[in-house]
Amino acid sequence: MVNIYNRRLHFMTIKQIERQGPLMDAPPNRLAMLTDYVSPEERSVACPNQDVVYGIGALALDLSPVVVQVPDFGDRFWVYQAVDLRTDSFVQLGKMYGTTPGFYLLVGPDWKGEVPKGITKVFHCPTCTGMIAPRVAQNDTPEDKQAIQSVLPGIMIYPLAEFDGTMKTKDWANLPQLPAPPAGDEETQWVLPEKFVDELPAVLADAPPPPGEEARYAQVLAVLAAAQYDPALKQAMTAGAKEADELLVKPLFQFHNYGQQLPFYWSTISNESAFGTDYFTRTAVAKSNILVNSPAETKYFYQDLDDHGARLNDTNRYTVTFAKGATPPVNGFWSLSIYNEHHFFVKNSINRFSIGTKTQDLKLNADGSLTIFVQAEAPTDQNQLANWLPAPKGNFSLYVRAYWPKPSILDGSWTPPAVQPVNL
Repeated sequence: MVNIYNRRLHFMTIKQIERQGPLMDAPPNRLAMLTDYVSPEERSVACPNQDVVYGIGALALDLSPVVVQVPDFGDRFWVYQAVDLRTDSFVQLGKMYGTTPGFYLLVGPDWKGEVPKGITKVFHCPTCTGMIAPRVAQNDTPEDKQAIQSVLPGIMIYPLAEFDGTMKTKDWANLPQLPAPPAGDEETQWVLPEKFVDELPAVLADAPPPPGEEARYAQVLAVLAAAQYDPALKQAMTAGAKEADELLVKPLFQFHNYGQQLPFYWSTISNESAFGTDYFTRTAVAKSNILVNSPAETKYFYQDLDDHGARLNDTNRYTVTFAKGATPPVNGFWSLSIYNEHHFFVKNSINRFSIGTKTQDLKLNADGSLTIFVQAEAPTDQNQLANWLPAPKGNFSLYVRAYWPKPSILDGSWTPPAVQPVNL
């Protein structure tokens, strides 16, 4: 919750829709779209993907309800994610829901206004603060990168006062370009332990306790109130926040330390974007790969280890082989992405960070199976190059996304195959 709260504070400082280096920014209750895959230099959100063209915006529903435009995507896969302060989803907008083009309204918990004519549906957010992130599928061909440009301008959100029943457009390719802000190797630090005690009262005020959590909230608020009058107590609480961040939260960055454990050391979660009072999983996801879609929209599988339980590392070569007909069963599409130890992309010689449905030249084995070669150096066998996923230096992680998954993924009967080290 503090993570999303601080992201909103960042967007509150933005005065115009713009690009800042590899990222895009917009004032609250508006969004900015990319026009191609996210750049490998991005450091705002861990575990980005290069399966879709992203947009991002901060919701401040205490300032105004927000109109969401849905253009006609045709047959192209798309989904709009909108989450509250808890990163729980409160909308269903996407191809898997049969959403029709038009206008949709996002309102805060206390809004009692009149819904204007022309609004197809209203979605109620339980908090005033949230995030919205459209995702629109794109494949790797120049033709599709050009074709997607016709639909992107119609993806917009704006305050209700600007709604006039007409579809607005924005030329996302020609936004003001600002220099890239300073960025390190890790994700931008959105939760600062030294500020945690000061920020928590505003965060909890925006996210009232869910049923059954009233007593827990009362306890926390009582201690926070006491800290306002006792510097020693506040100092002790801040020290506790720093210790918890280092000893409890930091280890959750490693995928193998949380989630449902699956065969071959893969893991997953089943309550993504519906965490409720599962604070442990919500914290782990916020630390390792925040802003995950609902299961019906995208299912995620995480991997840090090979099939012997050893940490994935560039000093080894690996294969991931999907049996014939056993790639992730989806109505949409699937991908296998690779991230460095900080859960970000690292530039490589072929500019490839994921493989899947979008990869047009994958080669199948003679028996119809599909082998992906995960290694730092290019395969010496020319027949393997099309299926090469370049590994970054050091430890790395693999990550399967199944967009619009079929029931066999949702019920757990399909899980990913082993990541096998290659004997040198």
